[in-house]
Amino acid sequence: MIAINNVLLSNDVVEKQFICNLSACKGACCVEGDHGAPLDQEELKILEEYYPKIKKYITKEGREAIEKHGLFVYGKKRTPRTPLIKGGPCAYISYENGIAKCGIELAHQNGETPFKKPLSCHLYPVLVSKKKNMDFVNYDKWEICDPACKLGKSLQVPVYQFLKEPIIRKFGEEFYKALDAAAKLLEKESLDKKVT
Repeated sequence: MIAINNVLLSNDVVEKQFICNLSACKGACCVEGDHGAPLDQEELKILEEYYPKIKKYITKEGREAIEKHGLFVYGKKRTPRTPLIKGGPCAYISYENGIAKCGIELAHQNGETPFKKPLSCHLYPVLVSKKKNMDFVNYDKWEICDPACKLGKSLQVPVYQFLKEPIIRKFGEEFYKALDAAAKLLEKESLDKKVT
């Protein structure tokens, strides 16, 4: 584990490699799964404010699901989440050339909202859980992301480097610098062990 301030990170975050490969997976993480993306309280307010601009970027079925269930639903432990379309894809889904994309992110790319996408989606394949005053950061291995793992390995891009922007969004620039330093130190120690 890597400890930075009140955050504990699994070594997998720096040792595993990953680059999203949408042409291979077709955005399966927006379609598969048992529940919607976790949302924080600030994101609920943003969705309420910007949904009128976001809704044109999502599918008709997504808009219908949101009209039926609301902009968010509550899952286990009363965690707010994005609603699903009939228990399947995220209600905020959009499709471009057969690839599932986030309608919220498309609205952001077109300058209609400052909100890029839910932080939990932006951070994937990293999951953040909170216990007492500590954040636990773990790498989530999901077979639909095998193409991303393969691409990351071929280009030698660690998970944390691929996720630089959302990690900074969550924890700040100084945290990322400390994580990068810790990752380089672990890599050096690993190389030193191989030499000896």
